[in-house]
Amino acid sequence: MFKSTLAWIDQRFPLTHFIKNDLADYPTPRNLSYWWNFGSLAGLVLVMQLVTGIFLAMHYKPDIATAFDSIQHIMRDVNYGWLLRYMHSTGASAFFAVIYIHMARTLYHGSYRAPRELLWWTGQGLLLLLMATAFMGYLLPWGQMSYWGAAVITNLFRATPFFGEQVVVWLRGDFQVGDATLTRFYALHFLFPFIIVGAVMIHLIALHTVKSSNPRGIELKPKDNIPFHPYYTIKDMLGVAVYLVVFSAFVFFVPNTLIEAANNIPANPMQTPAHIVPEWYFLPFYAILRSVPDLAGGVAAMGLSVLIFAAMPYLDRSRIPGGARYRPAYRFLFFIFLADMLVLGYVGAVPVTADTAIVGRVATEIYFLTFLLLPWISKKEEAYLIKRGLPPAVEEFLQNNANKKH
Repeated sequence: MFKSTLAWIDQRFPLTHFIKNDLADYPTPRNLSYWWNFGSLAGLVLVMQLVTGIFLAMHYKPDIATAFDSIQHIMRDVNYGWLLRYMHSTGASAFFAVIYIHMARTLYHGSYRAPRELLWWTGQGLLLLLMATAFMGYLLPWGQMSYWGAAVITNLFRATPFFGEQVVVWLRGDFQVGDATLTRFYALHFLFPFIIVGAVMIHLIALHTVKSSNPRGIELKPKDNIPFHPYYTIKDMLGVAVYLVVFSAFVFFVPNTLIEAANNIPANPMQTPAHIVPEWYFLPFYAILRSVPDLAGGVAAMGLSVLIFAAMPYLDRSRIPGGARYRPAYRFLFFIFLADMLVLGYVGAVPVTADTAIVGRVATEIYFLTFLLLPWISKKEEAYLIKRGLPPAVEEFLQNNANKKH
């Protein structure tokens, strides 16, 4: 009966072909490490966010008079409502943690380079959609930090040339953050995850077209690859198990660690918090915004700090494969960038003082210098490494690429 049902489906939809070619027998480099698990983990977190979000939406009231109380109702009166809420709030932070590690792995191994530019760009598009979704969802609890965070961020759009005031009113739906803002943010927060699912499909199509990159940067022959199942499905299952242990520890033992204490107080437009701070995953970019004295310049710097990642395929001019594996200067630059991101995150989390302002400006300059110096450093490093001598496999790779161009 199962075989006949499957045959009936295959006549109308290539299910067996899809499972065989894109899931089970999908050719994969045999030396992928556990850092490659974070792509599948991102898919798992997305599904969990969708499911918990749909159930939360059944009980949430997008109205400024009842929004905060509806969250309390979910937490106290709905069966396992506390679990749904904590899974969703913790899942938002987990989503960004997984995505940032996934991006760091891509940057370290140079997986953004040809022929994977479109794969990298679709990933950047997913990051922007995720940021927009998280920002709109942050307003929904209608707590003090939610309200003032939305007020500050939407106010940044006043820096838009010529139409700044109109853009702010259009975003808020009113002259201040209010009922219209909450309603449209709720609608868009519910809609965007489904757009993200579509963008994930495009991302996966791009991945399966160019295949997963080899950590060594040297593409293997088809006979040297292994099927995705069972080798990497088992590896992914171990990664999922470890993730669920960490995720459950946060959900069941310290769920409020990632929730601002001020958000447990109903929003009060007449009382500004002493220190307005966004969620941790926005802190480095928030620090860059604050490090530029001029509003328009700060907004431009913050936007550029996110969009500049899309230029990486063109900023990295080196022909040496493997990302940081064979390139000590690039590896040094990569770890400097990671340390700088941590410094920016700290600066964004603390109140502005004379000392933190200086640290923020220096860290912002270092942030952009790592990108701006990359073209020069990559070419100088390539010339030095070729002169010094590369591993035979790398030299063969460069020679084959040169022969293909000729």
